[in-house]
Amino acid sequence: MSKMNQSEINDVAWRACDTFRGVVDPSDYKNYILVMLFWKYVSDVWCDHRDRYMREYGKDPVRVQRRLSRERFQLPDGCDFASLYGQRNASDIGERMNVALEKIEEANKAKLEGVFREVDFNSENKLGQTKDRNARLKHLLEDFNDRRLDLRPSVVGEEDVIGNVYEYLLERFASDAGKKAGEFYTPGQVSTLAARLLAPKKGDTICDPSCGSGSLLIKVGRQADERDFALFGQESNGTTHALCRMNMFLHGMDSFRIEWGDTLRNPKLVENDQLMKFDIVVANPPFSLEKWGVEAAATDPYHRYHRGLPPKSKGD
Repeated sequence: MSKMNQSEINDVAWRACDTFRGVVDPSDYKNYILVMLFWKYVSDVWCDHRDRYMREYGKDPVRVQRRLSRERFQLPDGCDFASLYGQRNASDIGERMNVALEKIEEANKAKLEGVFREVDFNSENKLGQTKDRNARLKHLLEDFNDRRLDLRPSVVGEEDVIGNVYEYLLERFASDAGKKAGEFYTPGQVSTLAARLLAPKKGDTICDPSCGSGSLLIKVGRQADERDFALFGQESNGTTHALCRMNMFLHGMDSFRIEWGDTLRNPKLVENDQLMKFDIVVANPPFSLEKWGVEAAATDPYHRYHRGLPPKSKGD
């Protein structure tokens, strides 16, 4: 089978948004699309590797299962994309999709706990009443079943193809969101320039205390030698925190620690009751914060404001 090119994959993934446009708020449907992309990728990798192991150890299912148990992500029976696609006409397809995601999260608790918490495929409030919701989910599954969106490693080749399409979608969603996009995405050109200026070295620890969806952090990491580095970040928005973790995995950057919480009020990158230190810190912080936490700053246990407090209405 011929390998897909990046622009074609990007285009097919973006057109999948048509299912929601005009009926679901873009701030909501971006989460559904990005989760579906992650789900499709994990499923395609699992099935691709399973098929390879079956060819290698076809007469020894125990060895096949042993190899699968060492996969980067575990996929419980019936939770792969193809299984849900086969049930796309079910009257409770939304609930079935939710259950499958819950099982995937439970099987990969150390890596994926909480990643799907903001996405409910059975939500009447976001996806409409049962008949309309079922029709939209059926279309969504059919969109992602497009043969041009075959994300098996044996088809797409390099690992970053899937990371790049995720980044492409984030950029398109940011473009649609206008000023609000700053909450989750830093423009690619800005990220690339910052990464080159910072020039990370092999073995560096790199932190973004307001990491959003992780795009800036990933760009800096990519500048390091041989991917020998560690990424750290914190994000206050729960939905964006989940997007960031998926972004890391899809770029093959498993050496990361991304915390959820308000960096100013409740810093989570702490060791031995002290704030962690890093070789490189990069950030695109939220500017002009009116409620940044001045009430607790004077007694900050980490003494971060020893040079004075910012004005109450201007966190800058």
